Amino acid sequence: MKFTLTFLVVFSCVVAYLLVPGVEFDLIKVLLLFTGGILVSGSANTINQILEKDTDKLMARTAVRPLPSGRLSVSEASVVALVTGAAGLAILGLGFNWLSAGVSLVSLVLYGFVYTPWKKWNSLAVLVGAVPGALPPLIGWAAGANDLSEGGWSLFAIQFLWQFPHFWAIAWVAHTDYTRAGFKLMPSDKGPGKMIALQSAMYAMLLIPAGVAPYLLGLTGRFSALVAILIGGFYLYRAVMLYRKCDVPSARKLMFGSYIYLAVILLGLLFDKVKL
Repeated sequence: MKFTLTFLVVFSCVVAYLLVPGVEFDLIKVLLLFTGGILVSGSANTINQILEKDTDKLMARTAVRPLPSGRLSVSEASVVALVTGAAGLAILGLGFNWLSAGVSLVSLVLYGFVYTPWKKWNSLAVLVGAVPGALPPLIGWAAGANDLSEGGWSLFAIQFLWQFPHFWAIAWVAHTDYTRAGFKLMPSDKGPGKMIALQSAMYAMLLIPAGVAPYLLGLTGRFSALVAILIGGFYLYRAVMLYRKCDVPSARKLMFGSYIYLAVILLGLLFDKVKL
């Protein structure tokens, strides 16, 4: 279920929920949302691994997963996906509202059944995959507000833009493995190079105004805007260094920098929530 990655994604869902005006911290509610998000995201990741069990065997970093290594059968994994998905949607629907459950279902379907097979067709898979990848904040917002208003979409935009430098950095580092498996994830047929690094820098630059948007909407204070500018500048710097050097170490630094960016921006927004 890729718990480490899932934890970071679901954390953004919880932060978005707590940023909804009028929503106060309630440990039971937070744990319910976290559990529901973990289950739905875990279900989507399981479906992804069921469909990619044969290609996972071809890549060093995925060959040890339960399905390609033979520790788990497809039928067993299918039960895991069904049970976790249904349980997660039920928790969100009954514990919060059916809008958040509906958006979660859309995210699960897009990731498991659209993005996953698309990766072998063309590089637009990254754009397609960025949508379900950015839906957790919108799910959290819907859970707290029972609507899909501009506050939720501003948080969606941050996570949507964040994914392009993040994912291309991973694809750069694992280019040999991805090519062997037949995945087409680079926006250029020539593979890693200046053009991809430039596009990563462009998306990182767009993140700076996107990170300030919650402040402009009155969700957060000036401190969050300052944090967004500083951490956005750090992320942009990492992307620019990749453009200058075009090597794997720089791509790896951008990849780790992306995790730092997302954690810091989310904590900055949460810390500076405006009390209405």
